[in-house]
Amino acid sequence: MGVTKRFIFTDQINDIATFAKVFAHPARVAILKYISEQEGCICNDLVSEIGLSQATISQHLTVIGDAGLLQGRFEGKKKCYCLNITRFEEIQMILNSFFKKTTNNCC
Repeated sequence: MGVTKRFIFTDQINDIATFAKVFAHPARVAILKYISEQEGCICNDLVSEIGLSQATISQHLTVIGDAGLLQGRFEGKKKCYCLNITRFEEIQMILNSFFKKTTNNCC
C-alpha cells in the first residue's frame, strides 16, 4: 500500500498497521528484545549482538523509530537507544480497544 492511501483509514488503523510492521520482521523483534533487556541506552552493541550489518540495523531502527517505540540521544557521533515505554503502553491500549470491539461471529 502506498503512503498516499493511508489517508483513507482512521488514525487508529494506521497506528496499528505501523506498529504491526515493527513486529512483522524477526530482526526488528530481536532488536526490541535486546534493547528491552539492557539497563541503559544501547549504542553500537546492536551490530555485534544481532549479527546484521550497520546499514541493515539502521533501516530496522528507522522502522521501529517511525512507530515511536524508541527514544534516543546522541553521545558524540553515536546515537544511543532505549524503549519508549509510554508509546508501548499507548499501543497496548489501542490494541485492547480494537480487539474488545471485535465480536465472535465465527461459524
